[in-house]
Amino acid sequence: MREIPVISIILIYVLSLLVDWYILKDIRTYAARHKKLLFSVHAVLTVASMGLITAIVCWPKDSDDRSLLPMMWMLYVYFSIYIPKLIYVVFSAVGRLFKSKRRGIRINYGAIIGAPLAVIVCLFMWWGVFFTRNEIVVEKVDVVSPRLPQTFDGYRIVQFSDAHVGTWGRDTSFVSKLVDEINSLKPDLIVFTGDIVNRETSEMEPFLGVLSGLKAPDGVYSVLGNHDYGDYMEWDFPSERDANNALMGIWQKQVGWKLMNNSRDFITHDGDSIVLIGVENWGEPPFRQYGKLSDAYPLSKDSVYNLNDSRFKVLLSHNPEHWNREVSKISNVDLTLAGHTHAMQMVFRIFGYEWSPSKWRYPQWKGLYELENQKGDTTRLYVNIGCGEVGIPARFGVAYPEITELTLHSVSR
Repeated sequence: MREIPVISIILIYVLSLLVDWYILKDIRTYAARHKKLLFSVHAVLTVASMGLITAIVCWPKDSDDRSLLPMMWMLYVYFSIYIPKLIYVVFSAVGRLFKSKRRGIRINYGAIIGAPLAVIVCLFMWWGVFFTRNEIVVEKVDVVSPRLPQTFDGYRIVQFSDAHVGTWGRDTSFVSKLVDEINSLKPDLIVFTGDIVNRETSEMEPFLGVLSGLKAPDGVYSVLGNHDYGDYMEWDFPSERDANNALMGIWQKQVGWKLMNNSRDFITHDGDSIVLIGVENWGEPPFRQYGKLSDAYPLSKDSVYNLNDSRFKVLLSHNPEHWNREVSKISNVDLTLAGHTHAMQMVFRIFGYEWSPSKWRYPQWKGLYELENQKGDTTRLYVNIGCGEVGIPARFGVAYPEITELTLHSVSR
């Protein structure tokens, strides 16, 4: 675990104390009733919050205990307290500029607005923990292509992504619910588009039995995401990382998944086939570039098959930027399935319009995208916003854990 810079620690302490000092001052100034009670409660919360910061700073960096769960929860509790407090302080400070008197009593309308707003924000943050991140949603998508063989008309692929099982520790209840939901759809094929863990393969161990319960007639296929290579760990020796990555392949095979590392497979029905292509993670700096599309399926027209042939092709690639920067430009791959964005675990829907801060980072961040290339071929991307969490144990707004059911059609309906 990386050391927290000393200057950052000092800034956190100072800013937190300034926020608390301001609120205590407001209690003295504006609280007409229960002033002592409010002062006492806030003082206790302040001491508890300082204790949280101290615990985070002093958390043991023992290499035998690499779990980030305790720190993750302590940080989330801290921010769920101080973000609402900061909101109150901003509104109150603005209110002081326009404060007025009524019957000799000073009134700060900013504080009057800020106090309930701070409570709402706090409740919103914890709603994301206890409800939103546990409410699995199935998104149904139709994909129509003239290249799809008639025998595959109505073929159903279920995609899930970004499980990040390490965030659940050893609690398998959510993942069990997820597996049951996927199996209940009775898909022809199940695909997982990367990030099964947060930092290291050992996080998978409590979930091996549960994940092995996924079943489909044409199997379960997977690719790796940026979190699945051990690149977020500080290994003492390169051999440790190599062992971690080797174990990832062993355990995915053990649960019955076929891991595709720059490879392809042909799904055959009644003499017809579609191509399933899987690439390793197509990384962006500072992460390594593992994905090699041309290794998985040749680009050269001298090959029996190539990236612009007439076969219906489904590509599994964790990062949607791969489709944006390469796949859509050099191939006629019919459907690319990706994850990675999580929609930053925050989506707000207003009058049918969806917004997420993820839009600032990824041109394709959620849902289905289509592009017609110069040859008139339509290439599509579907971005699944994931079923797990990383960094914070919450999802906000309508960023529910997602399962995607994609139904293929050979003719337009």
